[in-house]
Amino acid sequence: MEPFQTITPQQAKRIMDSDPDCVILDVREVEEYVTGHVENAIPFTLSQIDAEFAAECIPSKDTRLLVYCKTGKRSRMACQKLWSLGYRNLANFGGVESWPYELTW
Repeated sequence: MEPFQTITPQQAKRIMDSDPDCVILDVREVEEYVTGHVENAIPFTLSQIDAEFAAECIPSKDTRLLVYCKTGKRSRMACQKLWSLGYRNLANFGGVESWPYELTW
């Protein structure tokens, strides 16, 4: 069992709508991000996740983080990396392929 939450896109959308301080991380490559992403998502590629970059982008380890990629595989790995860096308020909501809402560019 993973130490972080796995939630549905619908649950993620409810959190986004109710918690303006949550941070949405798109861990796909930049080339994928520019083809359409969840509104307000920050491009944060899997290869960028290290202690220094994470601390720069997400200073508080208590910040609610919602993580996604294309299919859910990279977002799961990103959550594992972020967990190992001390971030504890994590949720993986899978892939943009299963996102039933509008994307932005």
